[in-house]
Amino acid sequence: MNWLTEHKIPLGDWMELFVDWLIEVAGGFFDLLSEVIENIILFLVDTIEMVPPLLVIAIILVGVWFLHRSIGLLVFICASLLLILNLGYWLETVQTLVLVVSATFISVLIGVPLGIAAAHRPWLYTMLRPILDLMQTIPTFVYLIPTLILFGLGYVPGLISTIIFAIAAPIRLTYLGVSKVPSELIEAGLAFGCTKSKLLYKVELPAAMPNIMAGVTQCIMLSLSMVVIAALVGADGLGKPVIRALNTVNISQGFEAGIAIVLVAIMLDRICKSRSSSKEG
Repeated sequence: MNWLTEHKIPLGDWMELFVDWLIEVAGGFFDLLSEVIENIILFLVDTIEMVPPLLVIAIILVGVWFLHRSIGLLVFICASLLLILNLGYWLETVQTLVLVVSATFISVLIGVPLGIAAAHRPWLYTMLRPILDLMQTIPTFVYLIPTLILFGLGYVPGLISTIIFAIAAPIRLTYLGVSKVPSELIEAGLAFGCTKSKLLYKVELPAAMPNIMAGVTQCIMLSLSMVVIAALVGADGLGKPVIRALNTVNISQGFEAGIAIVLVAIMLDRICKSRSSSKEG
Protein backbone atom coordinates (compact mmCIF):
# COMPACT_ATOMS: atom_id res chain seq x y z
CA MET A 1 0.00 0.00 0.00
CA ASN A 2 3.03 2.30 0.26
CA TRP A 3 3.01 2.95 -3.48
CA LEU A 4 -0.48 4.50 -3.14
CA THR A 5 0.59 6.99 -0.46
CA GLU A 6 4.00 7.69 -2.01
CA HIS A 7 2.50 8.75 -5.34
CA LYS A 8 0.24 11.50 -4.06
CA ILE A 9 -1.99 13.30 -6.56
CA PRO A 10 -0.93 16.98 -6.24
CA LEU A 11 -4.44 18.44 -6.04
CA GLY A 12 -3.39 21.16 -3.61
CA ASP A 13 -0.43 22.13 -5.79
CA TRP A 14 -2.69 22.36 -8.83
CA MET A 15 -5.08 24.65 -6.96
CA GLU A 16 -2.16 26.82 -5.80
CA LEU A 17 -0.90 27.07 -9.38
CA PHE A 18 -4.40 28.02 -10.53
CA VAL A 19 -4.71 30.77 -7.90
CA ASP A 20 -1.21 32.06 -8.75
CA TRP A 21 -2.20 32.11 -12.43
CA LEU A 22 -5.37 34.05 -11.59
CA ILE A 23 -3.40 36.64 -9.63
CA GLU A 24 -0.87 37.00 -12.44
CA VAL A 25 -3.48 37.30 -15.20
CA ALA A 26 -6.29 39.19 -13.44
CA GLY A 27 -4.72 40.63 -10.27
CA GLY A 28 -5.63 44.20 -11.29
CA PHE A 29 -9.25 43.20 -11.92
CA PHE A 30 -9.56 41.55 -8.49
CA ASP A 31 -8.02 44.62 -6.81
CA LEU A 32 -10.45 46.92 -8.62
CA LEU A 33 -13.43 44.68 -7.83
CA SER A 34 -12.39 44.48 -4.18
CA GLU A 35 -12.07 48.27 -3.92
CA VAL A 36 -15.46 48.88 -5.57
CA ILE A 37 -17.33 46.36 -3.39
CA GLU A 38 -15.58 47.57 -0.23
CA ASN A 39 -16.46 51.19 -0.99
CA ILE A 40 -20.11 50.32 -1.63
CA ILE A 41 -20.39 48.41 1.66
CA LEU A 42 -18.61 51.17 3.61
CA PHE A 43 -20.89 53.79 2.01
CA LEU A 44 -24.00 51.85 3.07
CA VAL A 45 -22.68 51.35 6.61
CA ASP A 46 -21.68 55.03 6.95
CA THR A 47 -25.04 56.20 5.57
CA ILE A 48 -27.02 54.14 8.08
CA GLU A 49 -24.63 55.14 10.87
CA MET A 50 -25.30 58.83 10.15
CA VAL A 51 -28.99 58.34 10.92
CA PRO A 52 -29.88 58.32 14.65
CA PRO A 53 -30.40 54.71 15.82
CA LEU A 54 -33.87 55.43 17.22
CA LEU A 55 -34.96 56.81 13.84
CA VAL A 56 -33.61 53.69 12.09
CA ILE A 57 -35.54 51.52 14.56
CA ALA A 58 -38.70 53.54 13.88
CA ILE A 59 -38.29 53.11 10.10
CA ILE A 60 -37.78 49.34 10.53
CA LEU A 61 -40.89 49.10 12.72
CA VAL A 62 -43.00 50.97 10.15
CA GLY A 63 -41.80 48.61 7.42
CA VAL A 64 -42.52 45.54 9.58
CA TRP A 65 -46.02 46.84 10.36
CA PHE A 66 -46.85 47.27 6.67
CA LEU A 67 -45.50 43.79 5.91
CA HIS A 68 -47.09 41.79 8.74
CA ARG A 69 -49.61 43.92 10.71
CA SER A 70 -48.56 42.03 13.85
CA ILE A 71 -48.37 43.83 17.19
CA GLY A 72 -46.49 40.92 18.79
CA LEU A 73 -43.81 40.92 16.08
CA LEU A 74 -43.55 44.70 16.32
CA VAL A 75 -42.99 44.56 20.09
CA PHE A 76 -40.41 41.78 19.76
CA ILE A 77 -38.38 43.59 17.07
CA CYS A 78 -38.54 46.89 18.96
CA ALA A 79 -37.37 45.23 22.20
CA SER A 80 -34.61 43.32 20.38
CA LEU A 81 -33.22 46.38 18.61
CA LEU A 82 -33.35 48.47 21.79
CA LEU A 83 -31.51 45.68 23.68
CA ILE A 84 -28.81 45.54 20.98
CA LEU A 85 -28.49 49.33 21.18
CA ASN A 86 -28.28 49.16 24.98
CA LEU A 87 -25.55 46.49 24.87
CA GLY A 88 -23.43 48.70 22.61
CA TYR A 89 -23.51 46.52 19.48
CA TRP A 90 -25.50 48.83 17.21
CA LEU A 91 -22.66 49.57 14.75
CA GLU A 92 -21.66 45.90 14.57
CA THR A 93 -25.31 44.95 13.94
CA VAL A 94 -25.56 47.48 11.10
CA GLN A 95 -22.35 46.12 9.56
CA THR A 96 -23.66 42.56 9.85
CA LEU A 97 -27.03 43.45 8.30
CA VAL A 98 -25.35 45.23 5.37
CA LEU A 99 -23.17 42.16 4.75
CA VAL A 100 -26.10 39.75 5.02
CA VAL A 101 -28.41 41.82 2.80
CA SER A 102 -25.66 42.35 0.19
CA ALA A 103 -24.77 38.63 0.10
CA THR A 104 -28.46 37.65 -0.08
CA PHE A 105 -29.21 40.16 -2.84
CA ILE A 106 -26.33 38.92 -5.02
CA SER A 107 -27.11 35.25 -4.28
CA VAL A 108 -30.78 35.68 -5.20
CA LEU A 109 -29.91 37.77 -8.26
CA ILE A 110 -27.75 34.93 -9.58
CA GLY A 111 -29.44 31.94 -7.96
CA VAL A 112 -33.09 32.44 -8.97
CA PRO A 113 -32.43 32.78 -12.75
CA LEU A 114 -30.07 29.78 -12.55
CA GLY A 115 -32.74 27.75 -10.76
CA ILE A 116 -35.34 28.69 -13.39
CA ALA A 117 -32.95 27.78 -16.22
CA ALA A 118 -32.11 24.47 -14.52
CA ALA A 119 -35.80 23.61 -14.13
CA HIS A 120 -36.34 24.09 -17.86
CA ARG A 121 -33.11 22.35 -18.88
CA PRO A 122 -32.53 19.05 -17.02
CA TRP A 123 -28.99 18.76 -18.42
CA LEU A 124 -28.09 22.05 -16.73
CA TYR A 125 -29.25 20.84 -13.32
CA THR A 126 -27.33 17.59 -13.87
CA MET A 127 -24.19 19.72 -14.32
CA LEU A 128 -25.01 22.06 -11.42
CA ARG A 129 -25.92 19.41 -8.83
CA PRO A 130 -22.38 18.14 -8.06
CA ILE A 131 -21.10 21.74 -7.97
CA LEU A 132 -23.84 22.73 -5.52
CA ASP A 133 -23.12 19.65 -3.39
CA LEU A 134 -19.46 20.63 -3.31
CA MET A 135 -20.22 24.25 -2.39
CA GLN A 136 -22.45 23.18 0.50
CA THR A 137 -20.19 20.46 1.92
CA ILE A 138 -16.72 22.00 1.70
CA PRO A 139 -15.84 23.56 5.09
CA THR A 140 -16.38 27.30 4.91
CA PHE A 141 -12.84 27.98 6.17
CA VAL A 142 -11.54 26.53 2.90
CA TYR A 143 -13.25 29.34 0.94
CA LEU A 144 -11.43 31.96 2.96
CA ILE A 145 -7.93 31.00 1.74
CA PRO A 146 -8.34 31.73 -2.00
CA THR A 147 -10.72 34.67 -1.43
CA LEU A 148 -8.28 36.19 1.06
CA ILE A 149 -5.41 35.84 -1.44
CA LEU A 150 -7.45 37.27 -4.32
CA PHE A 151 -9.24 40.10 -2.52
CA GLY A 152 -7.14 40.87 0.60
CA LEU A 153 -8.41 41.60 4.10
CA GLY A 154 -11.75 43.27 4.72
CA TYR A 155 -15.41 42.89 3.85
CA VAL A 156 -14.89 41.51 0.34
CA PRO A 157 -13.41 38.03 1.04
CA GLY A 158 -16.07 37.52 3.71
CA LEU A 159 -18.81 38.62 1.29
CA ILE A 160 -17.55 36.40 -1.57
CA SER A 161 -17.22 33.39 0.76
CA THR A 162 -20.73 34.02 2.08
CA ILE A 163 -22.16 34.16 -1.45
CA ILE A 164 -20.46 30.88 -2.40
CA PHE A 165 -21.81 29.24 0.75
CA ALA A 166 -25.37 30.61 0.52
CA ILE A 167 -26.13 30.69 -3.22
CA ALA A 168 -26.95 26.98 -3.40
CA ALA A 169 -30.19 27.51 -1.40
CA PRO A 170 -31.98 29.82 -3.89
CA ILE A 171 -30.77 27.73 -6.85
CA ARG A 172 -32.04 24.44 -5.40
CA LEU A 173 -35.36 25.73 -4.06
CA THR A 174 -36.14 27.76 -7.18
CA TYR A 175 -35.42 24.67 -9.27
CA LEU A 176 -37.65 22.61 -6.98
CA GLY A 177 -40.51 25.13 -7.09
CA VAL A 178 -40.50 25.63 -10.86
CA SER A 179 -40.02 21.96 -11.71
CA LYS A 180 -42.88 20.92 -9.38
CA VAL A 181 -45.48 23.29 -10.87
CA PRO A 182 -48.57 21.11 -11.59
CA SER A 183 -48.79 20.11 -15.24
CA GLU A 184 -52.49 21.10 -15.21
CA LEU A 185 -51.55 24.74 -14.61
CA ILE A 186 -49.02 24.70 -17.43
CA GLU A 187 -51.51 23.05 -19.80
CA ALA A 188 -54.14 25.64 -18.85
CA GLY A 189 -51.68 28.46 -19.54
CA LEU A 190 -50.78 26.98 -22.94
CA ALA A 191 -54.46 26.51 -23.74
CA PHE A 192 -55.02 30.24 -23.17
CA GLY A 193 -52.22 31.03 -25.62
CA CYS A 194 -49.42 31.94 -23.21
CA THR A 195 -45.99 32.37 -24.72
CA LYS A 196 -42.97 30.90 -22.89
CA SER A 197 -42.25 34.21 -21.13
CA LYS A 198 -45.89 34.76 -20.14
CA LEU A 199 -46.12 31.15 -18.93
CA LEU A 200 -43.08 31.77 -16.73
CA TYR A 201 -44.20 35.09 -15.24
CA LYS A 202 -47.93 34.42 -14.93
CA VAL A 203 -48.06 30.69 -14.13
CA GLU A 204 -44.77 29.11 -13.07
CA LEU A 205 -43.28 31.86 -10.88
CA PRO A 206 -46.51 32.56 -8.90
CA ALA A 207 -46.94 28.82 -8.28
CA ALA A 208 -43.28 28.42 -7.30
CA MET A 209 -43.15 31.58 -5.15
CA PRO A 210 -43.44 29.78 -1.74
CA ASN A 211 -40.39 27.68 -2.62
CA ILE A 212 -38.49 30.70 -3.95
CA MET A 213 -39.21 32.69 -0.78
CA ALA A 214 -38.12 29.70 1.32
CA GLY A 215 -34.87 29.77 -0.65
CA VAL A 216 -34.46 33.48 0.09
CA THR A 217 -35.08 32.94 3.81
CA GLN A 218 -32.65 30.03 3.92
CA CYS A 219 -30.10 32.15 2.04
CA ILE A 220 -30.41 34.88 4.68
CA MET A 221 -29.91 32.39 7.51
CA LEU A 222 -26.88 30.82 5.80
CA SER A 223 -25.41 34.27 5.18
CA LEU A 224 -25.87 35.19 8.82
CA SER A 225 -24.18 31.97 9.90
CA MET A 226 -21.03 33.18 8.11
CA VAL A 227 -20.77 36.29 10.32
CA VAL A 228 -18.21 34.86 12.73
CA ILE A 229 -16.17 33.23 9.96
CA ALA A 230 -16.11 36.46 7.90
CA ALA A 231 -14.59 38.23 10.92
CA LEU A 232 -11.52 35.99 10.58
CA VAL A 233 -10.62 37.73 7.30
CA GLY A 234 -11.15 41.27 8.60
CA ALA A 235 -14.88 41.77 7.94
CA ASP A 236 -16.44 44.00 10.57
CA GLY A 237 -19.68 43.01 12.27
CA LEU A 238 -20.94 40.96 15.17
CA GLY A 239 -18.36 38.27 14.44
CA LYS A 240 -15.48 40.47 15.61
CA PRO A 241 -16.54 40.71 19.28
CA VAL A 242 -17.19 36.95 19.25
CA ILE A 243 -13.67 36.24 17.95
CA ARG A 244 -12.23 38.77 20.41
CA ALA A 245 -14.11 37.16 23.29
CA LEU A 246 -12.90 33.73 22.19
CA ASN A 247 -9.29 34.87 22.11
CA THR A 248 -9.47 36.54 25.53
CA VAL A 249 -11.89 34.02 27.14
CA ASN A 250 -14.26 36.91 27.84
CA ILE A 251 -17.52 35.19 28.78
CA SER A 252 -19.46 38.43 29.20
CA GLN A 253 -18.56 39.84 25.78
CA GLY A 254 -19.06 36.48 24.06
CA PHE A 255 -22.52 36.04 25.61
CA GLU A 256 -23.67 39.57 24.71
CA ALA A 257 -22.41 39.33 21.11
CA GLY A 258 -23.96 35.87 20.80
CA ILE A 259 -27.31 37.18 22.04
CA ALA A 260 -27.14 40.00 19.46
CA ILE A 261 -26.50 37.47 16.65
CA VAL A 262 -29.40 35.28 17.81
CA LEU A 263 -31.77 38.26 17.96
CA VAL A 264 -30.77 39.39 14.46
CA ALA A 265 -31.33 35.85 13.15
CA ILE A 266 -34.81 35.58 14.72
CA MET A 267 -35.82 39.06 13.51
CA LEU A 268 -34.74 38.34 9.92
CA ASP A 269 -36.50 34.97 9.97
CA ARG A 270 -39.77 36.47 11.23
CA ILE A 271 -39.64 39.43 8.83
CA CYS A 272 -39.01 37.21 5.80
CA LYS A 273 -41.91 34.86 6.55
CA SER A 274 -45.18 35.55 4.78
CA ARG A 275 -48.01 37.04 6.82
CA SER A 276 -50.02 33.79 6.73
CA SER A 277 -47.13 31.60 7.84
CA SER A 278 -46.21 34.01 10.63
CA LYS A 279 -49.81 33.84 11.90
CA GLU A 280 -49.63 30.05 11.86
CA GLY A 281 -46.31 30.15 13.76
